Amino acid sequence: MSDEKKTISRRDFVKGAATGLVAGAFASMGMYSYTPWAYARLPEKKRTPQDFGTCRSVRVTNISETSWFNNAHLIGDINEAGGLLVNQYTLNWAPMANGKGSAKGSYEEGISTIKDLLPHHLEKAWEIQKKLSLHPDNPGGFSCLLEVEALDGTVRKYLLDTGWSYEWMDACFKREGIDQMLRNREIEALFISHEHWDHFWGLPVTMKYDNRIPLYLHNGFYKEGLQYVKDSGYKGAPVILDKTITPIIPGMAVLKFDVPIINRVFGETSLAFNVKDKGLVLISGCNHQGILQFADLAYTSLKYDNDKFYGIYGGLHISPFEDWDPKYDDLVISLGKWGFERIGCNHCTGHLTAKKFIEAGYPVVRGTARFRSSSPDYLGNGDKITFG
Repeated sequence: MSDEKKTISRRDFVKGAATGLVAGAFASMGMYSYTPWAYARLPEKKRTPQDFGTCRSVRVTNISETSWFNNAHLIGDINEAGGLLVNQYTLNWAPMANGKGSAKGSYEEGISTIKDLLPHHLEKAWEIQKKLSLHPDNPGGFSCLLEVEALDGTVRKYLLDTGWSYEWMDACFKREGIDQMLRNREIEALFISHEHWDHFWGLPVTMKYDNRIPLYLHNGFYKEGLQYVKDSGYKGAPVILDKTITPIIPGMAVLKFDVPIINRVFGETSLAFNVKDKGLVLISGCNHQGILQFADLAYTSLKYDNDKFYGIYGGLHISPFEDWDPKYDDLVISLGKWGFERIGCNHCTGHLTAKKFIEAGYPVVRGTARFRSSSPDYLGNGDKITFG
């Protein structure tokens, strides 16, 4: 994929997602993007690598990868509401619930019950919403801390995503000391990978500790999402990403993908790092664009040391609901072609996929299965990985 901007309308979102559903229930969640058929359809592109600098290392602390605790409840709620194309703000999940039941939610009604409490009275706000929402104890969240070491030894800190449950994420922030880092303005920016519940709806937890932190959003956010930024107590002006590649600091860049995602979400951003003498590191929230498009854009558009892919971290979106079909083995094989030396996976990668990676002999960095993470085969809550 080149850095040419591709415009996709909201109408195309429905069309694209519906097409994916023909191929399979979760095709529109990025599954198709991993297949050889999808890769074959990518046009041949001449490499035009952009120099975005170099850093010495990247350290990732997994604040929370457990976005929800019960697959059956999550899938059941979505199906009961009408399926994968239903607007997420109508699902009647906290903190957007109005107490009217499945598919009868409304952003305006839901947020009105707690708006005056955000962001400083999160416990009270969450207790109110738990009484109005479906499966109120299911939300968790995805979020990680990135510590980027510059060539001069300076370490700069960033957050990728801010989770879902106010209750869960506040506890996770305190467990990893993120609350104090935010209070001290040690964290330079928050990147929201996409508008989904489990990556974005916990925004008031970050705002509780730093409501002026620079905030980066994909330009596909809907009006509800942009309003939620304000209602969460944010006092800054979000940076709306509208370019395919946005350099942040030497050796760090945001990559933007315009892809339709389930529950009426559009677009995802991921991060790329050039680690000195090692090569390229790719970090994603969910990777709905698929590993092939993620890797292809990086390969054709970025300049990195040794011209080599070095590491990858995050949700890779292969078996997010721990379902497995033998044909998915092709997806595992497709990862091997890039030659990553360090693989840190979790969240929507699924622990079954992590097991497959290990069985295939891939250099997977394993975790400790603490703090309600379900498997030591991937990097769970509280685990860390360093690239470089």
